[in-house]
Amino acid sequence: MKRFTMFLVLAFALGMATASFAKGRLVIYCSNEPFACQAVADAFAEKYGVKVQMTRSGSGSTYAKILAEKDNPKGDVWYAGTLDPHSQAGVNGLLESYESPMLKEIKPEFQNPATSRQHHSAGVYAGVLGYSVNTEVLKEKGLPMPHSWADLTKPEYKGTIQMASPQSSGTAYTVLATMVQIMGEDQAFEYMAKLHKNINQYTKSGSAPGKAAARGETMIGIGFLHDHALQKANGFPLELVVPTEGTGYEIGGLSIIKNCRNMDNAKLFVDYMLSAEGQEVPQRVKMFQVPTNVNAAVPPEAIRLDQVKLIDYDFVKYGSEEMRAHLIDRWVVEIKPLER
Repeated sequence: MKRFTMFLVLAFALGMATASFAKGRLVIYCSNEPFACQAVADAFAEKYGVKVQMTRSGSGSTYAKILAEKDNPKGDVWYAGTLDPHSQAGVNGLLESYESPMLKEIKPEFQNPATSRQHHSAGVYAGVLGYSVNTEVLKEKGLPMPHSWADLTKPEYKGTIQMASPQSSGTAYTVLATMVQIMGEDQAFEYMAKLHKNINQYTKSGSAPGKAAARGETMIGIGFLHDHALQKANGFPLELVVPTEGTGYEIGGLSIIKNCRNMDNAKLFVDYMLSAEGQEVPQRVKMFQVPTNVNAAVPPEAIRLDQVKLIDYDFVKYGSEEMRAHLIDRWVVEIKPLER
């Protein structure tokens, strides 16, 4: 009888423990690197016993997908990618307002950074914009090391540079918005026209130029430097450059999709990814972004925001739908058709 009673007590305790875990499903739209997306999905699934489905695409493409599905949402949460398209989604009523209890551990500037100011998105990491240079290719070509944005327009670098297209990449839009904030809009487009002459390819993904530079397929790749730091950590001959004029940076967004099917698990995922534990998961697979949780470890390979010259990037203005559409449309009309 005592054994039976102990069995019931044990069964009840296990039942209560199981009940503390979430049930059901979660569909994640992820705009980080595929391996980082998978690491986060697996960690959340294991911790909470949730069946997770993850789809990876760039932030611009993910925004388009969420917009297309607005009347019948198929995703629950949108993790990572530049904040600008997250902001656009929030302003357009595609995201759920959610003020996570974990925000108390997030640095103030990342708690509610999106344009709507209605807690549609939180900042889950930060990353510095710049470029990487393949030092072996540089030596083979006998060229000097570039140090500034202006250097990249010099004739000797013709055909040696890759960046993503602002039409598909949040990274590339950040490049465009950064130039506008450094130079003024008309001067920025004059700069982009000069840079265009030295571009050998516009990629779809913002991380692709860094990978191409690592492999020697291009000499210079423009993008967020945590992506390039990964390639350098894997042994590729890259030098990371933070341009001397100053540069922009990204806030990685974290948002719940409006009227999603698995709202409780979506909120739980946001809580998890705002925790120190959640933000340290990508570090296990060599993602070197700067976490926004004050208690999370910072990877030694990360470029810290307080150690480089950053512009006062206006996430509200340049995250608005009107400004984003205006700058991208102008790039498509004025820059994309130019000969190289």
